[in-house]
Amino acid sequence: MLPYRATTRRHLSTSPFKAQVSDSLKSYEVGERVSHDREGLGRVHAVEADGTTVIIDFGAGRLLRVAAPFSKLHSLGQADA
Repeated sequence: MLPYRATTRRHLSTSPFKAQVSDSLKSYEVGERVSHDREGLGRVHAVEADGTTVIIDFGAGRLLRVAAPFSKLHSLGQADA
């Protein structure tokens, strides 16, 4: 028995089934507070120009680059002014 593949399969143009519609890409702003499933609470340090990669500061000098799709990243709102 083959193990389950966690990847999505590509849609063939000749398929009688509709293609899966992907969710729109989340956008983040510098200073926004976020929660990462594995790393915990952090703040957006930088957003690349195309918006597909963000750099998160988790404190104590820990920076993490997260690429789209942002499945493990959740927004907690804007930073307090």
